[in-house]
Amino acid sequence: MNPMLNIAIRAARKAGNIIAKNYERRDDIVTMEKSKNDYVTNVDKASEEAIIEVIKKSYPDHTIITEESGALEGSDNDVQWVIDPLDGTTNFVKGLPHFSVSIAIRVKGRTEVAVVYDPIRNELFTAVRGEGAKLNEQRLRVENKRDLSGAVLATGFPFKQPKYMPMQFNMMQSLIEEAADFRRTGSAALDLCYVASGRLDGYFEYGIKAWDVAAGDLIVREAGGIVTDYNAGHSYLKAGHIVAAAPRVLKEMLNKIQPCLAEDLK
Repeated sequence: MNPMLNIAIRAARKAGNIIAKNYERRDDIVTMEKSKNDYVTNVDKASEEAIIEVIKKSYPDHTIITEESGALEGSDNDVQWVIDPLDGTTNFVKGLPHFSVSIAIRVKGRTEVAVVYDPIRNELFTAVRGEGAKLNEQRLRVENKRDLSGAVLATGFPFKQPKYMPMQFNMMQSLIEEAADFRRTGSAALDLCYVASGRLDGYFEYGIKAWDVAAGDLIVREAGGIVTDYNAGHSYLKAGHIVAAAPRVLKEMLNKIQPCLAEDLK
């Protein structure tokens, strides 16, 4: 096994155990509002600390970029661990059992290793660049649909920037002319993994951060899918918008999404 994958799995499982134990002890969860409708809990922070501890033990020089602590610069900035210690915090706070730990390892600007762990279902999604993607030990392939007809698509709402809500609804209105239905699960990392495993046919969202999708991005691509931004480019880790699907479905999704884009996103 790739040595960095091994450490990433160890870190994700350790964090997942903390999350699962606290999920069962709901009275101990302390929730703080970072900004309107955006929450962090003591469990996010404990999960993040556990991940950092595991990484630092094996790779003390690597840089770590996390949702809650920002960038922890190491002497080796060529290797960056991009971490979301609890993707789906709102679900966790509400007691809705759908959230994950997301860890991506980027080397010289390219994602090489990815781990997304769902501690409630004990599902471990992994990928190494050029070696494919797996769910536990099962190989993953995207559902290779030929068009949008009958597709089930996941999305997320731009709740931090409500001015983009009309754009979101216009996109959904356009997509539902062909697609069958939508899901809004509350964990971008798991949405991408579900595309990779064929549980969903596509995913699109505005308002994502790099740590939300860096790991799931590689898992989709290693499962045979394509990931782009709304403009069919590759700047989704910086642009804040993303589309993922099998090649032909993605092309049709972009054809529906692009005419609906807000002027400042074109």
